[in-house]
Amino acid sequence: MAFRTVSLAAALTAAIAAPLAGLFYLWRRPLPTINGRLKLNGLRDRVEIIRDEWGVPHIYAQNDEDVFFAQGFVHAQDRLWHMEMNRRLPAGRLSEMFGEIAFGTDKLLRIIGLQRASKNDWMHASAETVLALNAYARGVNAFLETHHNKLPLEFTLLRFSPEPWRPLDSLGWIKMMAWGQGLNWDAELVRAAILEKLGPERTAQLLGSDIADANPIILNQSAVPAFERLVSELREAKNFLNLHSPVGMSNNWVVDGTKTVTGKPLLANDPHLPLQMPSLWYEMHLSTPEWQAAGVTLPGVPMVIIGHNQDIAWGVTNAFVDAQDLYIEQFDPNDAARYRVNDTWEKANIVREEIRVKGEAQPRALDVTITRHGPIVNDWFSNSPCAMGDDTRLALKWAANDASRSVHAGLKLLRAKNWDEFNIALRDWTEPALSFVFADRAGNIGYHLAGNTPVRKKGKGATPVPGWNDEYEWLDYLTHDELPEVYNPAVHLVVTANNTVVGTEYPHHLSLDTMNGYRANRIIQLLTAHEKLSADDYAKIQTDVYCIPAAAFTQLLRACDEFIAQHDALRARSTAALQALDLLNAWDCHLTADSVAGALYETTLHFAMEHLYKPWLGALTNTFIGVGFHPLLHPVNGGYIDRAYLIALRILQNQETEWMRDAQGNPLTRVDILAHALNDALQYLETHHGANMQKWQWGALHRASFKHPLGAVKPLDKVFNRGPFPYGGDTATVWQGAFIPQLPIPDDAVFTASWRQILDLSDWDNSRGVHPTGQSGHPASKHYADQMPLWLQGKTHPLWWSREKILEHQEGVLILE
Repeated sequence: MAFRTVSLAAALTAAIAAPLAGLFYLWRRPLPTINGRLKLNGLRDRVEIIRDEWGVPHIYAQNDEDVFFAQGFVHAQDRLWHMEMNRRLPAGRLSEMFGEIAFGTDKLLRIIGLQRASKNDWMHASAETVLALNAYARGVNAFLETHHNKLPLEFTLLRFSPEPWRPLDSLGWIKMMAWGQGLNWDAELVRAAILEKLGPERTAQLLGSDIADANPIILNQSAVPAFERLVSELREAKNFLNLHSPVGMSNNWVVDGTKTVTGKPLLANDPHLPLQMPSLWYEMHLSTPEWQAAGVTLPGVPMVIIGHNQDIAWGVTNAFVDAQDLYIEQFDPNDAARYRVNDTWEKANIVREEIRVKGEAQPRALDVTITRHGPIVNDWFSNSPCAMGDDTRLALKWAANDASRSVHAGLKLLRAKNWDEFNIALRDWTEPALSFVFADRAGNIGYHLAGNTPVRKKGKGATPVPGWNDEYEWLDYLTHDELPEVYNPAVHLVVTANNTVVGTEYPHHLSLDTMNGYRANRIIQLLTAHEKLSADDYAKIQTDVYCIPAAAFTQLLRACDEFIAQHDALRARSTAALQALDLLNAWDCHLTADSVAGALYETTLHFAMEHLYKPWLGALTNTFIGVGFHPLLHPVNGGYIDRAYLIALRILQNQETEWMRDAQGNPLTRVDILAHALNDALQYLETHHGANMQKWQWGALHRASFKHPLGAVKPLDKVFNRGPFPYGGDTATVWQGAFIPQLPIPDDAVFTASWRQILDLSDWDNSRGVHPTGQSGHPASKHYADQMPLWLQGKTHPLWWSREKILEHQEGVLILE
């Protein structure tokens, strides 16, 4: 999960006291040396770093230690402040910089224990992992030792210096990414809260929607009926929850050479994450005599995360495997440190965490209670509509708390030459659970899910379960061979878009909470429309904004627009209503930033959901439609952000009148719901965007902002932030433009392509990519935001691979000795 901008204005106003006089010197001072020679302690041999015209470093070293040393050094050159945030966030140490305003975030992260889990990973790390992490840390520290008086502007403004880098800091950011990609506990709480209101059958009827899940990733399998997979689980949960009456996203795909103009595979990937400044990713090319790999890296972490080596290419999406469960623990009323395990009481592990807060002499103490399942996490949702009462204490069991081998797997990927070696690498991938697509230069393609996937003794993780006995324990994880895979499929393609992985034929449970299949369906539609595909065709697919559910919704409006326009709810806005209905009827359902019909669709659908759900769910409605529990650590409820509108469409299309009523319980019709929703949408747009309907463009409501933590203070927003920019798409479009489903939509609430790559297996130099900002984290650098215009327009830049092309497009050559 990427670091999202928090409202730190109050803290930063007090923290930043440096005068703006002399800012130009501070502005330019941190820019990296990209030409010449530097002598550094810790290298075994000479390293050459060639930067191309986009600021992408191509590192040539003679051994693994030196290549990872140089990777750490270069990351620090361009992204040291970014790395500082990346290590402080999972460690729960933001308060040391920002004071009281960050304490709540630190507290929650100390409870979850990402730092504790990272220490466990380090204790169990392989020799190869230790070598890479140590070499990387030495590289970062070599930069700190030689540039302590040329630190990035942020350190100067906040008046502090970074500590030496540790391998634990790298492992912490990997855990943070795993946390962001592996959330499931929120969906358990939401289902439990709905179950309390509606009972098991009604809850299963509401949530059991399969409209968009017709194409599992393993294409020859049958979709699992959602009602059937939920209802028995919820009936049992009703009994033990003590209820009083009836809480990543990405695309990737690959086609083989039979479907391309080159005769070799093409592989695409665009992981969807929150926008930030600087970008989450950093492009890099690593080369040794034994292997080389290129793609995107995470500042603070050695290796290449997404990309290719000499022989194979890979991309990843969140598989939405359920690797988290909430357990209801029973504590001894006479001893708060004891909890029940079957017929005995066991002592919980009480861990004392100390959180230092800027301006306070003594650290604040926090005692974290940890049972056999994990930490007690009630503080995460104590103020939400999903809170379960003061006497219910929930422990979080998470697969990522077991020792991780993902770094080891990533290091193996750099050397893999074929499908077999690719799978040998993925056997060690533990978290987060990801859908990997594969292609090699021999022409093969494939898919494999990788990551720790629990085998439960009982249940499917639908709701919190009893922790006081062994009935719902995890027995083990599925082996790599038991996880879904496909190799050289007969359809010559593989598509993943966070959708359901398998069908009824698969014998194991993976998840109840995948995303809907609209994006996957659209990608398959576009891929199969071409006899032969080119990289240009792929680029058009990545930027496609046709919205399938919009077509279904406008068809509903079209079927009853005469009755809607004459409805009493629209009597005061009959002219505007007719004009709006005409725009929606004529719309091609392409959700471009300049689309007025797109804005009408999104707002009308939003209010239709409110009218459908509030009479049943009340205060829970916002959480159900996708609003998360925490603005930084949990901005959206991933399980329902794209399910709630799918359910609303089903109810309206099927005219399920049992769900249609007003707040007083009076029955409503489909026309009533749509007319009231359109009236609310027109009122909202008139109030917030004026009476001129032509100004009601989707991009006026839905904007992409690139915010830096220090940009929360004026005038530093002009220095560090970029945007907002009008932005198209939504959760259901291939050009992903997911957003926090509330009005008005916050400017920093868009989740979208954090990296786009198209890898050409016929010639690596023909590959292309782009990330949202630029390579540099220094505002004074020309590479701070030079990729942003390309990214906003759906364009890319070349991903140079051959030394010949790299030298032809070089910007600088630096030798480390």
